[in-house]
Amino acid sequence: MKLVIANKNYSTWSLRPWLLMTEKNLTFEEINESLNGDDLKSRLAQYSPSCKVPVLIDEELTVWDSLAICEYISEKFLNGEGWPRSVAARAHARSVSAEMHSSFVALRSEMPMNIRAKRNVNLSEAAQKDVRRIDDIWSECRQKFQKEGDWLFGAFSIADCMFTPVVLRFLTYEVDLSEQSRQYMATVLNNHSVKTWITAAKEETEIISSDEAGE
Repeated sequence: MKLVIANKNYSTWSLRPWLLMTEKNLTFEEINESLNGDDLKSRLAQYSPSCKVPVLIDEELTVWDSLAICEYISEKFLNGEGWPRSVAARAHARSVSAEMHSSFVALRSEMPMNIRAKRNVNLSEAAQKDVRRIDDIWSECRQKFQKEGDWLFGAFSIADCMFTPVVLRFLTYEVDLSEQSRQYMATVLNNHSVKTWITAAKEETEIISSDEAGE
């Protein structure tokens, strides 16, 4: 099984399935493609018609899109346990994961993931609204599931994979959050797999100028 990803310092989409597969101790070959270069689309086309990362290659099957990969991994290798066990919690987790997957355009644009950096940015009202919404999501999940563990839904799940890149963004730009959200960030940042990704990101030297936001 192979997972095609891009620069660990910048690629939020790559982090999501990598984190799930690493945290669940799955064996896979990691293929790294730089986001730089005029030949990016042609390089990625060899793996997927989307010409984007991440891409999972499992024998003859190719799966692209970070959430689709996580769903596939959960179904094939984890007996569905990538999601919470109860029907209600799974529905909640899928809802916030889908919201993260499709929304928060201003936040993505104004606060690109840049693990190596510490930056200040002047956020637009739209981006501030995105931050408040994510703070509300994290706080609500922690209030509801805190007795079951320290992750969003108690135990580690795909929902945490979806939001970990945001945790790293908030760390870079030193975003002010509620106490419950700060506690959740601490849980993510203290995770061994996340620490492994961060260490690798900090060892990279390539700079993607479009993702170097702020001062």
